[in-house]
Parts: sequence; structure tokens; C-alpha cells
Amino acid sequence: MLVLDLPFDQAGRFWRGNLHTHSDESDGALSPADVVRRYQDAGYDFLAVTDHFRAEYGFPLTDTRALRVPGFTTLLGAELHAPRTEAGPKWHIVAVGLPLGFAPPGPEESGPELARRARAAGAFVGMAHPAASLLTADDAESLDAAHAVEVYNALADREHRGDSWHLTDVLLNRGHRLNAYAADDAHFQPQDPPGCVAWVQVRAESLDPDALLAALKAGHYYSSTGPDLYDVRLDDGRITVRCSPARKILLTGGAPGLQVVEGEGLTEGSLPVTMFGQGYCRVTVEDADGGRAWSNPIHLGDLPTATTGT
Repeated sequence: MLVLDLPFDQAGRFWRGNLHTHSDESDGALSPADVVRRYQDAGYDFLAVTDHFRAEYGFPLTDTRALRVPGFTTLLGAELHAPRTEAGPKWHIVAVGLPLGFAPPGPEESGPELARRARAAGAFVGMAHPAASLLTADDAESLDAAHAVEVYNALADREHRGDSWHLTDVLLNRGHRLNAYAADDAHFQPQDPPGCVAWVQVRAESLDPDALLAALKAGHYYSSTGPDLYDVRLDDGRITVRCSPARKILLTGGAPGLQVVEGEGLTEGSLPVTMFGQGYCRVTVEDADGGRAWSNPIHLGDLPTATTGT
């Protein structure tokens, strides 16, 4: 079997975390300490509090370092804003791993320029809730510093715009190398989802913030709203998936259509990759409650021809 550049064979273990969260340092309802406590009590291993980096909140880069304890850590970050997208006045850009003292945007700084500066400062950069922001493909292509697209946002799902896989697939088909993550965008306001709904499972040797950040940038994680992925392997033109009990195991990607295995309590499925040629594919697992887990894209053109069966 070929070892893919996915997290399952990386050293270490999986750590569960949320990359997009707000506190009362911006428009959230809870203090940073209360937000951290919510996630810690829910069994998470790490959290990024990413308050809105806007003038009306004093450009907060919420410092959660004092809330780190054995077995639970935090990553510093913010949701960055600058003009302008085609449909809206401001970009929404998640930047996790920002240094304290990161400067506010200048008066002429665009969203793509701000994202480039965040990435140069060491951050993992995510394209926040593209479906909810009505990002166009032109918008998204201009955000060339992004490591990943926020393909599921639990808060945006309230308005039925939580899923951004379509735009992600368009970008991938145009040759952009982007990974994909799911997040809560939790604010803990009374009308909001409860939080702890969507997460990433990051494979790293330790819970050290630098180790987590390096793994995120390398794409050594998968995303979920419920199921666990245990392994994804490619051999003789087939992807084999092992997972927690599921009703569907799907393979989709850079070609219309899909490969799918359906049943009750599925814990393994094997799916051919031939229809995707030398493009890319990705795994989705859906459980009996409708929860889903997603792998990052698998670029078949990077692999020896014999392994893909083409």
C-alpha cells in the first residue's frame, strides 16, 4: 500500500481542536476563560480564540496563554478583516498562530495583502465561511496566502450556507493547492448553535502549539462533525477507508459524480479512483446521525501511475 501525505501515518496522535471561535473581546457572549472552559469540558485538546480584528473592538489579538493547562492548550489568532469582496464590504480571514503585536491593517491594505502579511508572520491562514460571505471564484483566487478553506462553518449552517465544498472543488480544479477545515465560528449568543459542533483532528507528536501549527500547515489533519477517520490508504487504484460506524463512505473530487459504499454500521470501504484520473479526490464519511468527516484532498497526479490504476 502507498502511504499518502495524509495524517494517518504521521508520528504522534490526533488532537481535537476548534480553529474559529469568538469571545467578549469582540462580539462573543462569553469571556475567553469561559469559552476555553466550554471546549475543555467537551473533551477538546486545543482551541483558537479568533476574535474580530476590527477597530470597534480595539483590534484584539486575544491572549489565551494563561489559560493553557496540562492536557489542553490554545493557539493565538484572530479573524482578520479588510475591504473588499465582490458581494460585501469586508473579507473574513481566519489567521491562527499570529504573534502578539501583529499590526492592524493599514488604510489601503486589501484582504489578500493582509492575509499575505499574516502568513509571513507565521499564521495558518483560512478562508472563512466562503458560502456565507458569497465569495466568488475570483475573490477566492485572489486570497493566494490561504492554506485552507473553511469548508464547514456551524454558525453559517444556521442560514443554510455552512458548506463551502463547491467553491473549494472549483479552486482545486483550477490547480490551487488548498486544504479544508471545519469550524464552529462559535459566539455563544442565545440565538447561535451551542458550540462544539465542528472540529479538526490534528496529528502531531505533542500538544505544543508550535507542533500543532506545523501540522496544520502541512495538512496533517482531517475535519469532522461526528465520525472518526482511522485510516485512508491507496493501493492498486483503490482508496480504502477505515472509520467509526457510518452509513456512507464517499469518494468525490475533481470530476462530476462519486464512488460510494452504503450500509449500516460501515467501518471500512474500498473505492476506485479511476474516474478522477490524475486530478484529486477526497473522502467523506457520513454517520447515522448525519454527522460527516472529511479528508483533505488527495492529489493523484503526485503519485506513481501504477498506484492509481490509470
